[in-house]
Amino acid sequence: MPLRFPARAALACLVLAGSVPCAHAEVASWYGPGFHGRRAADGSRFDQDALTAAHKTLPFGTRVRVTCAATGRSVVVRITDRGPFIAGRAIDLSRGAARAIGLSGVGRVHLAILG
Repeated sequence: MPLRFPARAALACLVLAGSVPCAHAEVASWYGPGFHGRRAADGSRFDQDALTAAHKTLPFGTRVRVTCAATGRSVVVRITDRGPFIAGRAIDLSRGAARAIGLSGVGRVHLAILG
């Protein structure tokens, strides 16, 4: 049964060092060109090629390991912005983070909060 709130889903996938990765898949998308150089919600300048992400509720600065279900590749991103603002999506990756895991468009990912 899917959880209704992304924060609950992310917390359900809390993974501490040395524990088993979560099996709950979330929907991710990416953003970049239209926002490059603009201020992110945390006050920093958004760099579409940096390893950052937007999440609706996780605190700014939280590090999250994002693993693409299709490719098995993962990347650690830092939460710097708010979003995604499309129903059913849990996280918006920067273009650089999406490229690092082979995500083009929208796809399933596993989230692990690192701190």
